[in-house]
Amino acid sequence: MKLRDIDASGLQFKIPNVSIEDRPIGQILIDMGKLKPGDVPRIFALHRERNLRFGEAARKLRLVKDEDVQYALSIQFNFPYLKRGQAALGPELVVAHDPFSPLAESMRDLRTQLMLKWLDAERKLLAIVSPCAQDGRSYLAANLAVVFAQLGEKTLLIDADMRHPSQQRIFGLSKGLGLAHVLSGRAGIECAELVPYFESLSVLAAGTVPPNPLELLSRPGFEQLLVAARKQFSVVLIDTPANAGRSDAKLVCARADSVLMLARRNHTRMAHLESLRRAVADLNVPMLGTVLTDH
Repeated sequence: MKLRDIDASGLQFKIPNVSIEDRPIGQILIDMGKLKPGDVPRIFALHRERNLRFGEAARKLRLVKDEDVQYALSIQFNFPYLKRGQAALGPELVVAHDPFSPLAESMRDLRTQLMLKWLDAERKLLAIVSPCAQDGRSYLAANLAVVFAQLGEKTLLIDADMRHPSQQRIFGLSKGLGLAHVLSGRAGIECAELVPYFESLSVLAAGTVPPNPLELLSRPGFEQLLVAARKQFSVVLIDTPANAGRSDAKLVCARADSVLMLARRNHTRMAHLESLRRAVADLNVPMLGTVLTDH
């Protein structure tokens, strides 16, 4: 995954406040049920004898697995992710299920570039767009939302694709109120759901698929929602519908602070990508660059 056309010169790098767990790793492993209190003296003995870290000594004694130590460290350093089989989040969330994979690392690299290029106190709203269906917008938006939450940023992901929504399924959300209900005046931003295991992340699903998504996005309620999101969150990511043949994505982009364009290798056509680029340029909204993905 690559982010092209990024010039980060002269821009600030924002570091959020992140708390670190006070418990030592041994206590965390005990609380997880992976160690018994009686195991600790054996581990410390090997730790002193061979000058090993606690987790490494515990692994040498075959008392814990490597994944147990990694998960305990994630708790200690406030880096949430899911153990295999935990929660009902979809397999698309690579950064949640497999946070040390090359794909997850590429997402973190993209996050860093976005922080250099885009994120500050005045610029919080990022629309993620692409020309066609199945380019991978929802996949990218969902994983970016998780990596920002892992950094400690209070993050909101809005599913503005009310034609073919995905985020409710990806995050295993209840089939409750969503963006369509907010824009029709039947709910507010408080219907965004907190994601289990990621206390900094909320998702506003699309809600019931309406017959008039373009008209709903054109109403003042969408602008009012984004004003409220600015006040309550430090990062707001907006998943949009495909641009081809629709105006929904352009409406979303016009209200965002910046736009990130997505292309899928061997899928997205250059002519369609260039058409989208020109459309965004006509809106006078900054285009941060283009992500090229294989997924």
